[in-house]
Formats: sequence, structure tokens, C-alpha cells
Amino acid sequence: MYSEEHLYSIALRECNLIGDINFYKLVRIFGSAKNAWENTKKEYKKLDGFGSKIISDIGNPAHLKFAENELKFCETNQIKINLRHLHDLPKLLNECDDAPAILYQKGNFNDAKPKISMVGTRNMTSYGKQFIEDFFKETSSCNFISVSGLALGVDKEVHEQSLHHQVFTVAVLAHGFHTLYPSKNKKLSEKILEDGGTLFTEFNSSKKPDRENFIQRNRIVAGISPATIVVETAFGGGSISTATLANQYNREVYALPGKITDKQSQGCNHLIFQNKASAISTIKDLVENLGFNNPEGRTGELFPHSEISIQLTENQNEIVKIISENPYISLDDLADKTDLSSHKILPVILELELLGKVKSLSGRQFLAT
Repeated sequence: MYSEEHLYSIALRECNLIGDINFYKLVRIFGSAKNAWENTKKEYKKLDGFGSKIISDIGNPAHLKFAENELKFCETNQIKINLRHLHDLPKLLNECDDAPAILYQKGNFNDAKPKISMVGTRNMTSYGKQFIEDFFKETSSCNFISVSGLALGVDKEVHEQSLHHQVFTVAVLAHGFHTLYPSKNKKLSEKILEDGGTLFTEFNSSKKPDRENFIQRNRIVAGISPATIVVETAFGGGSISTATLANQYNREVYALPGKITDKQSQGCNHLIFQNKASAISTIKDLVENLGFNNPEGRTGELFPHSEISIQLTENQNEIVKIISENPYISLDDLADKTDLSSHKILPVILELELLGKVKSLSGRQFLAT
């Protein structure tokens, strides 16, 4: 089931100062983890960027012994070991510069299916819960995979709604497979596997659910899918880091807007305001933007369009007109064509996004809808 390459990969990744990026550099230079393990110290003076301190722990027999025990643990618990340098990782995740060198897996995973990551606060409100329910109700026949982090709140609701609507779901953990955090979700994790879903983690069986692991975990959630939806989050919530990483990976990010007075919507509103996420106005538009095709079902709207025409303000009308006449116009160019400064234009753009009149694109460009 496992090869020498799995053994030496685990040992090499366990070395001090050999993170995912250094690991990947070494296996590309030497051709394999085994060769890197045996030859790095002999050749390090020829290696650009590798000093004696970085490679000092390579070859430590304690790490090789740990790797032997880890292989036994994985075999006993039916854990698949995916190695990045052997192209075992999900395709989109593998494109990320800081993708995990090793990704442990329980359950089945079909990388050919479309994927969507959904994240949010542990303190979910009824507003966020209703959105998730409506989203899965309208996309249940779209044959996609949902991805989240198995935390309480939004993550849990995403996994549960996926199971309810028979949508395959992936949970990304912030610890090794020797434990399950939070323990309240243990039965949920078992149900995910029973229903053909997947549990992923980059952490081996010595890693506990330490605080810093959750931020590290978020890059897998952001990198594995072409798009991430932030349902609800406060300022500084963990989901902000997921959205930021998704932006860095050139992924699409969508955020559910809410009242500016609602704490759990403030993070989403801020992402939209900073043009780090597109505002979700209707589930219909969101499904279309995700590229999902669901001709069988009725696509409901989160904010139904009114039959009464919306009266725009003078500034709103002006900006919509300019954007309509200049598709993909930048913020700077927009400011040049109006009497408004950039910081005064952005709130108007947000209002127009909520009204479904304008769409924000990456690079602070805008398109009329």
C-alpha cells in the first residue's frame, strides 16, 4: 500500500525548518524524497538557498522511526497518503505554491467533479443558516462537491446540508487523524465517510488541533476549489484568512452581505467593500456565476427582484451609465470620469452590487449587469 517514497517523505517533512516549500524544492532537485534524505547534507553547498542550519536535521534517525510508525498508523486506519511531488494532490490545490507536501486522506474523492468551498463563523445566525439551506436546495442536482472545515456553525451546516441533499462533501481538518475536533462533530465526520465523502488533513498523527493549524488548514479549503463563498463572518474571523488566500490563489470569492449593524455580517461587508469578494444578491445569479447548470429545479432568489422599478440616486445613475458604456473599467478610470473621489465611489458601488446593477471583478474592475 505504501512505498519507500512515502516513508522518506514523512521523515523529510518532519525535519525542523523543512516546510512544504523547502520540501518541494528538495524533491525537485534530487528527484525523490529518499534521494533528498540521503544526499542533501553531502550536496547542500551546491544548493541555492539552503544553509547548514536548514538541512541540519535531515537524516535524523528519530524522524525515520516516526515515519515507520506513521505508516503503520495509516495502514491500520485506512488512510491514503497523497504526495505532492508524485502529483497525488487535487489538481487546483497542486497549483498553489505553498500546497502541502503530504495530504492525508480518508474516504473517496473525485477530483473531476466541480467543487465549491463554503466557510463562515462558528456563531452562525438564522440568516446564514437560511442562505445555506436555500443554496443546497437549489443546487442539489448540480453534481458538485462542497468543501468546508468541519467546525461548528457555518461549516457544520454546510456538511449537514450536503448530506441531506446527497451532495458529496469534503471536510478539511486542522489536526491528525488520531483525534477529531470538535468532538461534537465526530458522528458527522463518520457520516461524511459513510456517504462517500472525504476527510483531508496535512497533519500527521502527532499534531493536535493547535490554534495556528486552523489558519494553515484554511489554505487547503481556499486552494482546492475554483470559488469560495463566505457566508457570515465578523471582522478578523478565520474566514477572512480563507478569503484572502483564495484571492492570492486567483480564485473567485463571494460574500453574503448583511446589515452593517450585524456583527456576523461585518466581515463579509468589508470583503465586498474592499473588492475582495463579489456580493451575493440572488442565489440564481450565484449559481450562474459558479457555472452550475440546474434546469430541473426552480432557482430561488435570496433577495427577490421587485416588480417596482428601483429609483437610483443621481450618483448611482451616473456610475451605472459610465460602467455600462465602459465594461471592465477600473476604479481609477471611473474616478477620472466623475466628480467623485475613489473613496466616495466605493460605497456607491457596494449599493449598486446589492441592487444587482453592478458586478465587481478582480483588480478593482467593474461590469454592469
